[in-house]
Amino acid sequence: MESEEICFMPVSDLARRIGSGELSAVEVVDCFLDRIAQFDDQLHSYITVTADIARAAAKHADEERAKGRSLGLLHGVPFGLKDMFETRGVLTTAHSRVLQHHVPTQDAAVVERLHGAGAVLLGKQASHEFAHGGPSFDLPWPPARNPWNPAHYTGSSSTGSAAAVAGGLAAFALGTDTGGSVRTPAWMCGLVGFKPSFGWVSRTGVIPFSSSCDHVGPIARTVQDAAMVLQVIAGHDPRDSGSANLTPTDFRAQLGQDVRGMRIGVLRHHWEEDIRVNPELRQAVDVALDVLRDLGAQIEEVRVRSLHEYYAVRIMLTESELFARHQAHLREHAGDYGDHFLGRTLAACLFSSADYIAAQRERRRMISEFDALHTRYDAFITAGSGPAPHMNAHRSIGAQQKWSSPSMGTVFSVTGAPALALPCGFSQAGLPLGLQIAGRHFDDARVLRIGHAYEQATQWHMRRPHMIAGAQAPAVDTGHDAPVIDADAQTRAHVDASVRHAGLHLSDHQLALLLESAPYAIAMAKKTNRELPWSDEQSAVFRPDLDHSTQSCE
Repeated sequence: MESEEICFMPVSDLARRIGSGELSAVEVVDCFLDRIAQFDDQLHSYITVTADIARAAAKHADEERAKGRSLGLLHGVPFGLKDMFETRGVLTTAHSRVLQHHVPTQDAAVVERLHGAGAVLLGKQASHEFAHGGPSFDLPWPPARNPWNPAHYTGSSSTGSAAAVAGGLAAFALGTDTGGSVRTPAWMCGLVGFKPSFGWVSRTGVIPFSSSCDHVGPIARTVQDAAMVLQVIAGHDPRDSGSANLTPTDFRAQLGQDVRGMRIGVLRHHWEEDIRVNPELRQAVDVALDVLRDLGAQIEEVRVRSLHEYYAVRIMLTESELFARHQAHLREHAGDYGDHFLGRTLAACLFSSADYIAAQRERRRMISEFDALHTRYDAFITAGSGPAPHMNAHRSIGAQQKWSSPSMGTVFSVTGAPALALPCGFSQAGLPLGLQIAGRHFDDARVLRIGHAYEQATQWHMRRPHMIAGAQAPAVDTGHDAPVIDADAQTRAHVDASVRHAGLHLSDHQLALLLESAPYAIAMAKKTNRELPWSDEQSAVFRPDLDHSTQSCE
């Protein structure tokens, strides 16, 4: 069997062939390591390649198979990790110079689970800095490139993970998703990305962004592959306060069942009114809906809140929590961070505790509204994203774009519901386009079932990018545009007071980054509804009767 065939084989096939002895785990690992050596100079998908660890683990997998013992569902299957996951004895950087020498002493909980199921770690993959703000060229490692065209990037922060899987440099990968960072790279790289229900998968040992919205999920080639990986990593972890004390379902049990009679709500206004997606993506989603109709699903348009309302709540939560985690380091060492990270994160010093609690209260209302809709609908569909922007677009990511451009992943990051990204077409330029399917909380198996039915009725997941061995990444203008400041005297006074209160010591350039974002951040804080009844609770409320269940999603 040719090496390329092995490197693009679905996880399920790899596991079966290794388990039967048709392929050895060592042979498979060597194929992937050779491909990394041939192609990663044009993708920059890996920060650290763990070749020796991978070969040793593969050798052990083969020895155990020879003894008639299986290590688990992923016996001998090679995978990669976004560099937000702690790995014992292996550099874990969060793609930031702040942690460029950080070597953990323990594995993240999900890494323990993957090793326990026999999976073989190939290495740690590029991210945006602390899973936030990018693509950046002012960090120790370059941003990842898109295998379909390395002059383009891969979307949000699980960027190297998607690039590696799409390019055949890993059989699957784990990413993190706070506002869409598993799903957006999957859309832009023609892959499957799954954000499970909040509470299914432990975040212990994952470098945090926002405990309110952080999720861990797989990036893979097929829905079945994603379901297999989820089967391994899901489960209660008492160390994670957001972990649900529930026994995971069989996420693969419904795969292959039809979707006749399922009621699917289409949130069309999110991509045709609230934001306007690329016309090619819009057309591809319409065709995908026709496919689901032909499969027997009942498709009906439904309206919920504006995408911008969900985005305002998400930003209040995630930016506040991220700033709080980094505030101590930012006070004296803001220069350790890149401009994209600072341009968004510093502005959170302008938010108040009242802003944060208002967002938590509004979030609870949003969750309740979707709970009511689930009495009518089995799932919801939105457009995804694509085609991927050119790498040079990083220069023009200004404050207005950062603060007023919600991703299609936003809604289900706020509600914590399961959301599946999968390919639904390609642009005329040959770049992937994606679709999103979401469902009710802890009904992940149904979402996967719908996605699998659509996938099997199409062939988008069968395509592979064409890459040239030994090629280098195309040249990119790596400069940064100067901040554009449009802050009046009142805004400047607010910024000065907030900087002093937060104990920040900023250079003129760092202050300019904050001033550029300040008007948009202040306006964002005002968007959250404050006119709620006294009795309305916030979403992150401790309930001892739930036994550490999904505290952020009640």
